[in-house]
Amino acid sequence: MLALVKERDPNQEEFYQAVEEVVGTLAPLFEAEPKYVDVMKRIIEPERVIQFRVAWTDSAGKYQVNRGFRVQFNSAIGPYKGGIRFHPSVNLSIVKFLGYEQIFKNSLTTLAMGGGKGGSDFDPKGKSDVDVMRFCQSFMTELQRHIGADTDVPAGDIGVGGREIGYMYGQYKRLRNEFTGVLTGKGREYGGSLIRPEATGYGCVYFALECLTHLRKTDFKGKRVLVSGSGNVAQFAVQKLIQLGAIPLTMSDSSGYILEPEGFNQEKLEHMMHIKNNLRGRVADYSKLYPNSKFVAGGKPWSSGKADVALPCATQNEIDEKNAQELVDNGVFLVCEGANMPSTAKAVHVYVKNNIIYGPAKAANAGGVATSGLEMAQNSQRLNWTSEEVDAKLLQIMKQIYQTCTTNAAKYCNDPANLMAGANIGGFVKVADAMIAQGCV
Repeated sequence: MLALVKERDPNQEEFYQAVEEVVGTLAPLFEAEPKYVDVMKRIIEPERVIQFRVAWTDSAGKYQVNRGFRVQFNSAIGPYKGGIRFHPSVNLSIVKFLGYEQIFKNSLTTLAMGGGKGGSDFDPKGKSDVDVMRFCQSFMTELQRHIGADTDVPAGDIGVGGREIGYMYGQYKRLRNEFTGVLTGKGREYGGSLIRPEATGYGCVYFALECLTHLRKTDFKGKRVLVSGSGNVAQFAVQKLIQLGAIPLTMSDSSGYILEPEGFNQEKLEHMMHIKNNLRGRVADYSKLYPNSKFVAGGKPWSSGKADVALPCATQNEIDEKNAQELVDNGVFLVCEGANMPSTAKAVHVYVKNNIIYGPAKAANAGGVATSGLEMAQNSQRLNWTSEEVDAKLLQIMKQIYQTCTTNAAKYCNDPANLMAGANIGGFVKVADAMIAQGCV
């Protein structure tokens, strides 16, 4: 099957990696139920791929041109649902890998959401609010033709936060004259959900807690945790870790990482959030106020010292084989992924060989899209749920995702701790059964 993908889609390495990771773990299912093999051949082909030009004028009066993408991968169980990423690295391969992963992630949430993803090679870093607004308006002018509350509901991702969602939503409403739940991650004042900004980070920690509770008979109290990233996911993962009594040691960005020897507390986290969210600065700036911390330029957190748990919350393929071995050598026994596919295939092999408990992204970071689904439900009903209601639903969804993983891993692999296989099988079967029921479409 991978050979077929490579023949049809040359030079799409990230997409190959995502397909290989899923197909490689479905062998026990295909052996037990051969009817699913032909369904996978259909799933690996997106229903629709949209690429478009984004022409805009910056505040200096210069013409700029970027590429925009939307891959509508699979709508068997609901409207396409998945984020928009603004980053110079964005290309068709990355958007396809993200959309493919999103199919199974959304399926695991138990909510009625298909898989899709989009983005642009536009870089919002260092841009003024005016330039970001102009780009977002031009991007949405084209994208609005292809999305809708019951068709395709985008959300945020790397480079797309509340500011960018607001600008895109404003342009959508302006063009369509509709006040609708077409984007999630909106501001609370205009249809957003409480806990949505926190959801991916919180959800990752909730999933990790299930792993600790059931596979190690322990909790987060006193556990030393390595966290990568300093954006939305990492910030709220660290916040939840602090609440649960853990010791989060690191945060990072593309310039390097910060090590807090005694761990971040709420005050230190708020300072980091101010640097990243308000000043749009770098993690190196953190040490100016907290000189006892250590900034390692160009480094990754995985070599920073002894730890128990690692939560990669930055970007794809941030942990390679060497980094994974560093985690093993430093005593890490649990890795749960807050980012999309942050571990290379060789890194995952190191985890498995060394009996590290591995919570794959499609399960561990599903909290964000799950809460996006809850935002869609609130928009449809014109309701606003309390923080406590949304957080309780998120916790229950993450518990259910963990249960789905262990149940399928036990059934098809005779190993309830094989969470990667359990997540892939559990996510796949629901979508595949829907596709079989709907015929050859």
